[in-house]
Amino acid sequence: MVDVGRSGRPASAAGRLARYGLVDVERARVMLGPEQLRLWDEAGQRPADEGAATVLEALSRVADPDLALRQLCRIAEAERHAGPAAPEEAGLLASLRTNRSLRARLLAVLGASDTLGDHLAANPGEWRTLRTPTGYALNFQGESVARLRMAYRRSLLRIAAGDLTGALDLEQAMTALSALADATLSAAFTLAGGDVDTPLAVIAMGKCGGRELNYVSDVDVIFVAASDEDLGHTTAIAARLIEICAQVAWPVDAALRPEGNHGPLVRTLASHLSYYRKWARTWEFQALLKARPAAGDRALGARWLDELQPLIWHAAERPEAVADIRAMRRRIADAIPAAERDREIKRGPGGLRDIEFAVQLLQLVHGRADEALRTPSTLDGLRELTARGYVGRPDGEALDRAYQFLRTVEHRLQLQKLRRTHTVPADPGALRWLAQAMGYRGGSGRDAVEAFRADWVAHAAEVRRLHAKLLYRPLLEAVARVPTDDLRLTPDAARARLEVLGFVDPASALRHIQALIGGVSRTAAIQRQLLPALLSAFADAPEPDRGLLAYRQVSEKLGATPWYLRVLRDEGPVALRLARLLGLSRYVTDLLSRDPEALRLLADDAELVPRDRQRLLEGFVSAGTRHEEPTTAIGAIRALRRRELFRVACADLLGRLDIEAVGAALGDIADGTLIGALAVTNRAGLPFAIIGMGRLGGYEMSYPSDADVLFVYEPPAGMRDDEASGLANGIAEQLRTLLAAPAPDPPLGVDADLRPEGRQGPLVRSLAAYTQYYARWSRVWEAQALLRARFVAGDAELGQRFLTLADQVRYPAGGLSRDQVVEIRRIKARVDSERLPRGSDPATHAKLGRGGLADVEWTVQLLQLRHAGTVPELRTTRTLPALEAARRAELIDGADATALAVAWRSASRVRNALMLVRGRPSDQLPRQGTELAGLVATLGGGDSGEFVDDYLRTARRARQVFERVFHG
Repeated sequence: MVDVGRSGRPASAAGRLARYGLVDVERARVMLGPEQLRLWDEAGQRPADEGAATVLEALSRVADPDLALRQLCRIAEAERHAGPAAPEEAGLLASLRTNRSLRARLLAVLGASDTLGDHLAANPGEWRTLRTPTGYALNFQGESVARLRMAYRRSLLRIAAGDLTGALDLEQAMTALSALADATLSAAFTLAGGDVDTPLAVIAMGKCGGRELNYVSDVDVIFVAASDEDLGHTTAIAARLIEICAQVAWPVDAALRPEGNHGPLVRTLASHLSYYRKWARTWEFQALLKARPAAGDRALGARWLDELQPLIWHAAERPEAVADIRAMRRRIADAIPAAERDREIKRGPGGLRDIEFAVQLLQLVHGRADEALRTPSTLDGLRELTARGYVGRPDGEALDRAYQFLRTVEHRLQLQKLRRTHTVPADPGALRWLAQAMGYRGGSGRDAVEAFRADWVAHAAEVRRLHAKLLYRPLLEAVARVPTDDLRLTPDAARARLEVLGFVDPASALRHIQALIGGVSRTAAIQRQLLPALLSAFADAPEPDRGLLAYRQVSEKLGATPWYLRVLRDEGPVALRLARLLGLSRYVTDLLSRDPEALRLLADDAELVPRDRQRLLEGFVSAGTRHEEPTTAIGAIRALRRRELFRVACADLLGRLDIEAVGAALGDIADGTLIGALAVTNRAGLPFAIIGMGRLGGYEMSYPSDADVLFVYEPPAGMRDDEASGLANGIAEQLRTLLAAPAPDPPLGVDADLRPEGRQGPLVRSLAAYTQYYARWSRVWEAQALLRARFVAGDAELGQRFLTLADQVRYPAGGLSRDQVVEIRRIKARVDSERLPRGSDPATHAKLGRGGLADVEWTVQLLQLRHAGTVPELRTTRTLPALEAARRAELIDGADATALAVAWRSASRVRNALMLVRGRPSDQLPRQGTELAGLVATLGGGDSGEFVDDYLRTARRARQVFERVFHG
C-alpha cells in the first residue's frame, strides 16, 4: 500500500522537503513550484533541475529555511513586477542557480534576518549587492539622508552576509560595524553642515570606541569644541548630526558626556579637562578607556584624548576606585527584571558585562604602569592582560571564548529584527531558531537547542567564576593604593619607595627586588605586578627588610613551580596573607621554607581552621603505618605535624583562632603525633598507654611546649615482668628519640619528668607499680600534677584504668590537710624564687612572673585539690573551665575569677606571640624595640606602650587575687 499524505500525494515529496529543513512543507511546495520560484518540478516531487537542487541544499543550511524561502519568494515577485535592471543582467533565480557565493550569502541573510529580508523585498535589485564578497563600506558620500540610509543598509547587508557565512569572524564583523558607524558619523557630520574647518571633534565611546559594535546599538559619543566662540555653531551641528543618524541607522547617545543629559551637548577642551579634574567619578574614567576620535576634527579629538590620559591612568589611585567599579557592576545586575535575569547575556550574571568590567578594572589598575594594556578593545585588553601575566592563560582563554560566544549570540539575536536585544528567548520556536542561527545542528531542532543551551550554561558559569575571581581580587585594592610612579619599580623609583616605606637597608632590599623581577620571563612579569603591593604589606610589619628577604627565599624555592605565582596572583587574599605572615613571623617563615607546598593552605578559608580531631588523628596513624622502617615512618609523621603547625600558626596570625582554640588545636596535633609514633614503635602490640600531663593534658599547649607524659604498660599474660619492662622501655626510648632527633621538621620534646620520683625514677612503670607508688609514697605535688592527666595514646582500656587510679590521688575525698596546703604554698614560693631565669623581669615574665600563668594555674589547682572531692564540676584538666566551675560553686568571687581568666589569656597570648615573632621560645615580654612591635602587631596592633601598660595592669590584678586566694 502506498503511503499518502493529507493532500493525497505520495509522502515522499514532503519527506524530501523536510530534509531541506522546511517545516511548512505544503506552503513550501507551493512557493517552490512553477507558479512562483520554479525550483520544484510540475509534479511536485523533486527539484526542477540540478541548479534548483543546489539552491535547496543551500537553503537547508540557513537558520530558518521557511523564512528564507518566504523572503526569497517576495524578492522574486518584486523583481518580476519591477522588471530586470538591464537586459544583460541575469535575474535572481538564474543567479542563485549559477553563483554559489551569492547563493550562500543571500540565503544566509534571508534565513537570519526578517528586517534585511524586508529591505531586499522592498528594494528590487538590492540583492545584487551580495553578488561579490569583497568590500564592506560602500560609498558614503551621501548627498541626502535618504541616500545615506540606503548606503548604510547596503553596507550592513554585506557585513551580515560575511558574518553569517564565515567570511568574517566575530572580531572582523565588529570592526566592520564600527568602521560603518565611523563612516556614518562622518557623512552625517558633513550633511549637518560640518567641514574640514569645523572645530568640532566627535569622540566615539563604548562599543563603537572599542571597535566592537553590535548590529543594533546606540552609538555613544562625546562632542568637543575648540573654544567658547565655537560653541553655538558646533552645538547646532552636533544636534543635527544626532537627528540624521537616528533617521539613517541608530540613535546617537551623548549621555556619557560630563554631567550626562543635564550638561551641555558640546564642551570645549578646556571645559572637559576642568570637569574631569574636579568632578568626574570613577565610572566616567572607566568609560574613557574606550574613547577615540571618530569623526569631525580628528586632530582636536586626538589632543583631547592626549590631555585626558594622565587623569584616566591615575583614576585607580582614588581610595574608592575599586569599590566604585564593583558597586557599579552590582547596580547594573540588580536593575535587570527578575524574569529576564537568567536569560540576559549582556548585563546578567555570567554575561558580557562581567567580562568587560573585569578587564576594565584590571586595565585601570595595572595600565598605569604598563602601557601595553591601554587599548579600547575588550578582547585586545584581555589578550594583553593574559600575555603579560596579569590573568592566567587558562582563565584568559576561557574568557576569550566566552566573550566571542556571547557576542555571537547577541549578533544573531539582533540581526533577526534589527532590534536592540540581549535576551535569549524563552519561546521554544525562537530558541530553536537561535540555536540554528548559531550553527548548531542535530537530528532534530531539540538536539540543536540542547547543544546550544549546554554551551551557553557552561560559558556563563565560567564567566561568573572568573568575574568574581578577577574583579574581587584583594590584591587589586592593594595595587591600586600604590602610587603610579612606584608601580614601575625602576631602580631609582624602587629605592625612593623603599626609603619611604621604612626599609632599613634599601640597597639590600633593592637587590632582592632586582633578583625577583629581573629578565623578561613571565615569572618576572608577575613578580612586577605583585611586589609593589607586597612592599606596602611588608612595610606594615616592624621589620620590612626581613619580610622581603623571606619572600625572596620562598620565591626562589618555588619560582619554578607552575602554581606558585598563579596562586599569589589569582587565589583570593593569598599574596597579602603571605606578606603579613612573612613580615611578622620567623616561626611561620621557617615552617614554610621547609614545606613551601603548605602555601596552598592560604588560598582557602576552609583550610585555615584546625582539622577535625578524628580525621587528624587518623591522618597521623596513616602517615606512620605507610612505612616499614621506623625512622622513615616517624619522618612522615613529623612532616604532617609541621604542616598542621603551619595551618594553626597561620590561622592564629590571621586572627581566626582565640587562645583556647589554639591550645586545643596544638594539643590535638601533639596527640596525633604521639598516637602515630606509638603505632610505629609498638608494633609488638604490648599493652602500653601514654598519659598526657601538664599543658598537653590540659589542651593548653603553646607553640614551644614539650609533650609532658607518663608512660604506663601492663605485662601481657605469659610474658615475664622484666621482659615486658625492657620492651616497654624500648618503646618509650625509641619514641622520644625519633621525635626529638635533628631533622628538617620541628622536634617534639617528650618530657616524662612528672613521673614518680622524677628523673631519678624509671621512665616506664607498670600499672601495678604506679598503684603501689601512689598508695605508699605519693606526695602532694604529684597529686597536683595528676590534675592534668588524661589518656592520649595506646591501649585505651589501660589508660582508663590509670585515670581511675589517678582520680583517687588528685580528687581526695576529704580535700587537703593544712600541712599539704602549706607544702603547696612552699613549693610555689620556691618556684618563684629559683626558677625565674636570671635577669628576667618578674613584672613581665608571662609564665613565672607576677600575675603570670603559674600564679593563675596554681591558684586554680589548689582550689581543685581542696574541693574536687565534693564538687565534681572541678574535675577537669583545663584551667579556664575549672576556674569557671569554682566561680559557679562560689569557691571564688566572680570578679576575682574574671581577673584570673583575663590574665591567663593575656599571658598565654604573649607566650605564643613571642614564639611566632622570634621563631624561638621566650616568656619575657620585651618593654621596647622591634620584637615588642612585632608582638603587638601579631596580637592585633595598637600602641606598644599602651599594650605593655595593659599587660602590667592585668597581671597586677591577677597577682592581687593570687595573694588573696592562694595564700589565704
